[in-house]
Amino acid sequence: MTDETGWRHDAVEALVALLEAERAALLAGDFERLIGMLDDKAALIDQLDAADDLTEDMLHALRTRLERNQALLDSALAGIRGVAGRIGALHRMRRSLDTYDQTGRRTTIEGSIDHVVERRA
Repeated sequence: MTDETGWRHDAVEALVALLEAERAALLAGDFERLIGMLDDKAALIDQLDAADDLTEDMLHALRTRLERNQALLDSALAGIRGVAGRIGALHRMRRSLDTYDQTGRRTTIEGSIDHVVERRA
């Protein structure tokens, strides 16, 4: 990234590129790729933490991308939690079914899961 004096900061450029790749992976749902980026991201952040020559523009560019990616990550996690809750509800329904009689009392009908494979000749 080039600041107003024309000076380049390689770690900022590398992190910006990594954050753009992270955004693409989040939008694609490619969580394997995200995991692979963690070490590189940590190393670049460590480099920037040690740098004392970062400009406000550089920090703003990084902050904007980090906040955007964090919002995408939060949405992805909310979706995963929703799916996990739905799967849990489906498993509970397979084990039992709650119904209500005409007076409003709840009745539970127990189910059974048979793990039997039927073979036909």
